[in-house]
Amino acid sequence: MPAGSEAVQQTGRSAPGSTRRNENYHAALASRTRRGVLDALARSSEPLDAQAIAGALELHVSTVRFHLDQLEEARLVRRESGGDRRRGRPRVLYAAVLEAERDEGSREQLIEVLAGALAHRDADQGRSSAINAGRDWARGLVAERSDSVDRRSGLLEVLDGLGFDPAPDGDVVQLRGCPFRDAARRHPQVVCSVHLGLVQQLLDGDGDAPPDVRLLPFVQPSLCVITLT
Repeated sequence: MPAGSEAVQQTGRSAPGSTRRNENYHAALASRTRRGVLDALARSSEPLDAQAIAGALELHVSTVRFHLDQLEEARLVRRESGGDRRRGRPRVLYAAVLEAERDEGSREQLIEVLAGALAHRDADQGRSSAINAGRDWARGLVAERSDSVDRRSGLLEVLDGLGFDPAPDGDVVQLRGCPFRDAARRHPQVVCSVHLGLVQQLLDGDGDAPPDVRLLPFVQPSLCVITLT
């Protein structure tokens, strides 16, 4: 890793594999009754509770709840809390998960797999590969950016567009958001090193020497900090 750069060590938690999720998905759709429950939710303009689904499909409510649990485990439905309360407990509603939401879940699984693969390599080699990956990522982003934008403004523009919610203060940039936070918590030495390489490359260029970049992950539970010196 370049001098002055910093990334935390691996937490030791293993990334959840995608195999079980895929098995749950296919098992959930293998049942005709479960497909009927999912279809009822997909056709509804609002979330439904188990009682409403049971009435629509002429099934026992316990049967519907069982199938809803299977669909939820496969991430095909999600549960929500209703506004009214029954006997002091919130009403549980269900809604079908849109395809875009499932795509987001697949993206997160891919990030986990890639981060996990790098995490199992030699520590220094894994960090170096992650930083280089971040630099490659930045090169593609820079190609889409106007040459008239100075490096620091361009950095903030890119970080904001990626969802990091940057807050600059002199030579310090707080990152109040992270689109890869879950993976970063499990594999900080990989994901945070990718982000370090991204920032380093975005600040490289002709003219003045780029600043020395340090990335301090999770100085608070939802806050990372970049220092530029």
